[in-house]
Amino acid sequence: MQSIQINKDRYYDDIYKAFDNDDRETFRELFLRLHERDQHELFHLLYPEKKKKIAQFLSAKEFAEIFEWMAVEDKEAVINNLPPVYIAEVFNNLANDDVVEFLTQSQATDAEKILDMMDQDERKRVQELMSYAQETAGSIMTKEYIAIQDSQTAEAVLDRLPTIADEAETIYYLYVLNEDGQLVGVLSLRDLLLAQEDEIVRNIMFKNVTSVRIDMDQEEVAHVIRDYDLLAVPVVSHDGRMQGIVTVDDIMDIIEEEANEDFIEFAAIRPSDSEEKRLNPIQATKHRIPWILILLILGLLSGGVISYFEETLESVVILATFIPMIMGTAGNIGTQSLAVAINNLSGNKDEDGKKMLTVVRKEVVGGAIIGLFLALILVALSLIIYQNTVLAMIVSVAIFLTTILSSTVGSVIPLLFEEINIDPAVASGPFITTINDIASLLIYFSLAVSFLEHL
Repeated sequence: MQSIQINKDRYYDDIYKAFDNDDRETFRELFLRLHERDQHELFHLLYPEKKKKIAQFLSAKEFAEIFEWMAVEDKEAVINNLPPVYIAEVFNNLANDDVVEFLTQSQATDAEKILDMMDQDERKRVQELMSYAQETAGSIMTKEYIAIQDSQTAEAVLDRLPTIADEAETIYYLYVLNEDGQLVGVLSLRDLLLAQEDEIVRNIMFKNVTSVRIDMDQEEVAHVIRDYDLLAVPVVSHDGRMQGIVTVDDIMDIIEEEANEDFIEFAAIRPSDSEEKRLNPIQATKHRIPWILILLILGLLSGGVISYFEETLESVVILATFIPMIMGTAGNIGTQSLAVAINNLSGNKDEDGKKMLTVVRKEVVGGAIIGLFLALILVALSLIIYQNTVLAMIVSVAIFLTTILSSTVGSVIPLLFEEINIDPAVASGPFITTINDIASLLIYFSLAVSFLEHL
């Protein structure tokens, strides 16, 4: 592994030397052998003043492949530092969906200015994609796909393929349209190559095509591609007309974005407007304050429970030893159940309520099994360490009931939020944890008070 890194560093050094010496031929020979990711890495490592020279070494089409890998901030810097004519050609060579993604994410770029720089046909395609609602299939699809007619022969398609393949996002699927532009089938490149030259496309195409509607949510599109193991999925209008395709590489980006959103939601810091990608400290604070206040009030309630049973703690101090353990377990169990519930909600939006109730039952039963296991361990530890049978019973029963209740709360609250049209992820980890803290303390101290005279 180390030798590979050393060789890579040396290779980069050779490219840097060619770049510094304005040796365009050597630079291109070495640079273009690299994978696009490594090309992006090398370009990123250049000093800002040297990046301005890249237009002298790479064509706009070649640089467009590097541009796709860049972060939004880096793309903005490139636009400001490279010649406008060159930038226009870069955008003309980008996939339409990549252009849309950048223009919608960048707050420092004048979208209209970029669109005016582009070729008319490319501009129209991008403007069409930007007209669709964000986070739908229409907004993330690309118009660059291969469409063929169902009446063509395999030979005719093969003859035409070299002239159109370069402009397509993927050539593994060829989408078969009828005279009205409706999607009627799909033909894989493999089946096309194996077919007889005089075979008609409609006779060799796959007719039961998996497609998505243009207004389908991007998460659901991701599920379709994942469930059917597709490299790309066609996007159709409500009347079945082919509009574009969504490729698996775009879906991987979306899955990553959704995972990041879920993580933020779990932390109770998700912006109320999910389209806001960058917030200044004041804006970020505004979004967090309501949740912090709610958790503060719930935290005071938790402290109030302990204060209410202060006399019990004073009479049997050993009870305090188990408070962190019981509260921690309640929070952990609740958060796990919450994660399972949200995952099932996102994956089964069209399923009926009975299946979600099945999820709740499974979580409750699972909580009971975990609780029983923990209770048996605590009984043994309490008897060994404290040699107090009543204390062992109180702690073990408390942990058993706590795990059941925590599993129930963690799985039911997201369902309740879903029913009242609130994002289930708002039932975040801190919220569930605090509720379970209060409930677990009430259970624990109630049992302790009931058996106080025997302790």
